Amino acid sequence: MTYTHILAHGNDSEAVKKAMPSVDDCAAVAEVFKLISDGSRLRILWLLCHREVSVGDIAEMMDMSNPAVSHHLKLLKQSGLVDSRREGKEVFYRLADTEQAELIHRACETMFHITCPTE
Repeated sequence: MTYTHILAHGNDSEAVKKAMPSVDDCAAVAEVFKLISDGSRLRILWLLCHREVSVGDIAEMMDMSNPAVSHHLKLLKQSGLVDSRREGKEVFYRLADTEQAELIHRACETMFHITCPTE
């Protein structure tokens, strides 16, 4: 099966060149792929797809230290994949409401058969 997209009729290299993403756009996408290439971050993202959770609760569920979880969350938040809100001294994290975050959620479920739990 081939997934080649036909951007123009015939062999129009100029049309393909015009449609090619910029170097900056490709670099930005590569950074997201770097972030999600870490298994712990993928698991955190999956968890945040399903509920809003504090650092302590994530650490407990994933059997990780709070500082390790905080480090991963900081990177995910800087990338725009994760949002947070403060309630007193506690900070709660959730998947960002963005198309990019939704695509990652769907990719995880499709590619890895990591399905959402039913309630």
